[in-house]
Amino acid sequence: MAEMAGDQAKQELASEVWRQMFGFLMQTAPRRGAVLARLGLTPNESRALYSLDAETGRAMSDLAASWRCDASTATWSVNRLERLELAERRSHPTDRRVRLVFLTSLGVKTRRELLQGMFATPPELLAYTDEQLRTLCDLLAGLPTVDVAQARDVGERRNVLS
Repeated sequence: MAEMAGDQAKQELASEVWRQMFGFLMQTAPRRGAVLARLGLTPNESRALYSLDAETGRAMSDLAASWRCDASTATWSVNRLERLELAERRSHPTDRRVRLVFLTSLGVKTRRELLQGMFATPPELLAYTDEQLRTLCDLLAGLPTVDVAQARDVGERRNVLS
């Protein structure tokens, strides 16, 4: 019985943590929206741009699966990136039936600007002490996320905590 009460308390606490995290994300959404507006991108296009690079092509079926959408939606997103000259389709080197999507040089530049804007530190976080930020960083590091290693390449995520 005490274990159930402990589980319930943990669930309530986890729910409150999530509400606070989500509230902060919503409060800071206009900053991210301004980055998208400046670059002329929609949220879907930014997601597509984020998941592509100039070196490793991705098959349309792979993109649809990773974006959890149908093939027509992935095609629409890639078509839009092509119209903006941010991405291009190329034939697969060993399977001509497969088209791979790569970023163009403009796409690489735009992606870099997108990441710089999206990963700009919200000033509200600077109110915390170094110790509080380390604790928060350590706790959040355990959550599953999309790969932010690419963001490190942009230079926006500096390892100031080590």
